[in-house]
Amino acid sequence: TFYYFIRLCLEKILLQCILQSRTLSGADAINALRPFYFAVHPDFFGQHPKEREVNENSLKRLNGYLENLQKPGFRSFKPTQLTFYVREREPNSSNVQESFSASGFRAVSFTLHTRDLLSTVLDILNSCSLSTEHIQSLNVNSQTHKEAKSAVNRPIKWDKTYYSFTGFKDPEEELEQAQRVETTLISWLDGNEASAVKKLKKSLPLRKELERLKFELSHQLELSDIRWQRSWGIAHRCSQLHSLGRLVQQRPEVLKNVKGRTVVFTDRSGMSAAGHIMLGTMDVHHHWTKIFERLPNYYKLQKRLLFLEDRISQLLGGIQVIYIEELQPLLTLEEYYETLDSFYNKLCDSRLPFHPRSLRGLQMILESDRYAPSLHEFGHFTIPTVCDPATLQWFIFAKAQEARENLKRKEEMMITEKELIDTSTEKFSLDRLYKEPSVSSAQMIDCCKRLLEESLPYLQGMHLCISHFYSVLQDGDLCIPWNWK
Repeated sequence: TFYYFIRLCLEKILLQCILQSRTLSGADAINALRPFYFAVHPDFFGQHPKEREVNENSLKRLNGYLENLQKPGFRSFKPTQLTFYVREREPNSSNVQESFSASGFRAVSFTLHTRDLLSTVLDILNSCSLSTEHIQSLNVNSQTHKEAKSAVNRPIKWDKTYYSFTGFKDPEEELEQAQRVETTLISWLDGNEASAVKKLKKSLPLRKELERLKFELSHQLELSDIRWQRSWGIAHRCSQLHSLGRLVQQRPEVLKNVKGRTVVFTDRSGMSAAGHIMLGTMDVHHHWTKIFERLPNYYKLQKRLLFLEDRISQLLGGIQVIYIEELQPLLTLEEYYETLDSFYNKLCDSRLPFHPRSLRGLQMILESDRYAPSLHEFGHFTIPTVCDPATLQWFIFAKAQEARENLKRKEEMMITEKELIDTSTEKFSLDRLYKEPSVSSAQMIDCCKRLLEESLPYLQGMHLCISHFYSVLQDGDLCIPWNWK
């Protein structure tokens, strides 16, 4: 009876701690995390596609974690490791909108293992070195908040003999074991296959509808392709295609100039630097109609842009100026033209002595947010628009041979990557195998080679995405890190 009495007291104390720690509502949690969302939101990483992708994936997993905490009767507990790129603040800036430096961000990794909203919010803010003072001003009773904080920071510690004698589980020991056990591919698939299969089956009718809509619109408008800039869910994509379909029915005359073009659903409307028609998902038909009506003018500007690229190429010994969607920020045609024009005028003034056609076969991209030239592993030069002409000349001459070797290696890697994707898809009977843009070809090749050494019956009929984290997407796609264990 004595130990029964102790157990009742312990359960009563723990219940009180849990009730106190849940005084933060879901709305309060969102308000408390505003500085965090402002520091990591993907929309602020438009010029950094890799970091944007990482933050998008981590936010999805964080939102899922926060949603689970608010579910009635939530009991399951799995430590969740997250990585965010956090925008840096200027040390002496008082203006919130201008407090982040242009150079910009740092990587922060932390593990969530809390079971209530308040301590989770505090952990996130503290991990990112963000202030927690504003939490005091939320609509939470200050005394209750102090009690909850106390309950979180000073849990009751029982002597180890209590757990060994009674047989109860030591929560501290459980947490330590959970943190020590590294997630493996097999263990993660064991725990998430059922959820992924359920979501995938639910999404199948929508997937078929999406393919039907995409085929019909592409055929009707004679489009080259229809794409999405971001990883929206299937239902969201179907909704966007339905909107485009309604516009086709209502104003067929405005879409007469889209033949052979690619339509990309993205965050803003216009024409991209790559010459694709961008339809902003937040814009109404009126804005889309204006874009379609302006297409003849966009095509004229595109011709001027191509001429400008050719002139720059001639001044730099025949090196080809290219734009790579996966690696560069999503620029409008106007923005990219201004970048090229500024760089061209700078080259004309400097009169660099490049021998005609001496750099033919090489490639370069222009970026406005860098200050030093670099050579990418795929063989193209990344040239800042503000680069000193003399520095530019020396760097290209010094790295030209290495660039040619990298370009040759790129072709070989692309072939190897495709072969491994096809082989892996066939071996595991996958419905689809793909990667996120932030995963390099070298990483994809390494991942597929190691996958082929395994026996993974879980993957039959699944959609597998190679990413940087483990997650199950809302439509049942399995995401695994390329460097899985």
